[in-house]
Amino acid sequence: MAEGRPDKAELFEQFHELARTRDRAVRDRLVEAHLGLAEYLARRFANRGEPLDDLIQVASLGLVKAVERFDPERGLEFTTFATPTIVGELKRHFRDKGWAVRVPRRVQELHLLVSRVVDELSLDLGRSPTIDEIAERAGISGDEVLEAMDAGAAYRSTSLDAPGGANDDEDSRGLLGQLGERDPELVRAEARAELGPLIATLPEREQVILYLRFYEGQTQSEIAQHLGISQMHVSRLLARSLQQLRERAEAGDDGNGTTPA
Repeated sequence: MAEGRPDKAELFEQFHELARTRDRAVRDRLVEAHLGLAEYLARRFANRGEPLDDLIQVASLGLVKAVERFDPERGLEFTTFATPTIVGELKRHFRDKGWAVRVPRRVQELHLLVSRVVDELSLDLGRSPTIDEIAERAGISGDEVLEAMDAGAAYRSTSLDAPGGANDDEDSRGLLGQLGERDPELVRAEARAELGPLIATLPEREQVILYLRFYEGQTQSEIAQHLGISQMHVSRLLARSLQQLRERAEAGDDGNGTTPA
């Protein structure tokens, strides 16, 4: 196998091997090859009160599940298949954080189901539904309806996944789907403004590597081919550059070797 991230053909073969053997080592290689996707999706949920490291960990768990469930015979790109799984894991994380008292996942699911059914029946009937009506519509027992209603007292806020209420249409995206997101171009502009002077202090080749990796989206192998060096050399230079930028940024270096008074 070539050094660095495998190409699509190699990944495809590895997925077929995993489907045949369920080899844990093969699974781990596939997970490692797609960690960038998990981090990218985790960053989409940043700035919502949860540490980014925690979100990346949750997204990585979703990635593992996606790798284990992916069927290469279906003809889908893995990223197309994995994205909903990872995003679903992140949404569940935020939903779980909405509970002031830790309750079992089954009860949380039950509470969300009953809440949705109550909204639907209230709209259909023009009045508050009875326990029996809720149980019949939800396909659960009356005791489970009562259990779900009791669990509501432990819920701190409306689920981010749940529809907004009876006045929302059936295609409501829920609160999480309605939350605004920062314009990615604005984020990039801020990053360029902050890091530009620091990047300018790096050797020219390392500046080129950073540009190709983070602005052009090239893989380490592609960068290595472009510059005529090994992928491992690219990896070392990239790691060193990022470490230098991190240290200078944390120290408040302005790019001219000075720090604020």
